[in-house]
Amino acid sequence: MSYRGSLRRRAAAEFVGTAGLLVVVIGSGIQAAALSADTGVALVANSLASAIGLGLIITLFGPLSGAHLNPVVTLTAWWGRRTGADAEGLTGREALVYAAAQTAGAVGGAVLAEVMFGRVPGSLATQVREGGHLLVGEVVATAGLVLVIQGLGRIGRPRLVPAAVAAYIAAAIWFTSSGSFANPAGTVGRAFTDSFTGIAPQSLPGFVAAQLLGGVLGLVLAGVLYGGRRTLRTGAVPSNSDYEVVS
Repeated sequence: MSYRGSLRRRAAAEFVGTAGLLVVVIGSGIQAAALSADTGVALVANSLASAIGLGLIITLFGPLSGAHLNPVVTLTAWWGRRTGADAEGLTGREALVYAAAQTAGAVGGAVLAEVMFGRVPGSLATQVREGGHLLVGEVVATAGLVLVIQGLGRIGRPRLVPAAVAAYIAAAIWFTSSGSFANPAGTVGRAFTDSFTGIAPQSLPGFVAAQLLGGVLGLVLAGVLYGGRRTLRTGAVPSNSDYEVVS
């Protein structure tokens, strides 16, 4: 039968999935920095591990929650329902639950990564990331992410999203000045690790604001390029109704 998880189960999937993503991003960053003094080599390792982990997590948790793992992606799903572009998008209540689960999962994943590598958990990041050029990078990174997800959904190819999002993030880590955080929950989580991938708390407001602006820009671009209605439901992965679950 077609399966659509309860809100509780979907929230749990968003929590675990986002926690897993932060474990991959932060853990691979700690490992890469420990094994190589060359920042470029460390970034290659971190970006590859992050992209592979992201693709696997989206594939695994997609049938449960859509595997948004990102409040910006969740807000685009809510906006689609609100405007009538996506009848299967999220309600306001669902979007709030998703965003809370994602943020809590991101913080939990950061703490777990710190513990796993024998570091003191809960230490705040000291790496300040500031400057208008970095904020422009975050706008571009997030707009591109939303455009990839929305575009593939609107042309009827949502099954390509896990691989496409993973590939996009791997590339965006390199081609954006900010390193492509592109995720408010993930950005908050990364404030809880004073490591290669961390971001100081004072840098959070600017990054999160840039990500939200990028999300809006991505939605606008998707509407201009692909029209106002989706061919299929667009989240981070195909609609839950596209999966068959054997009970």
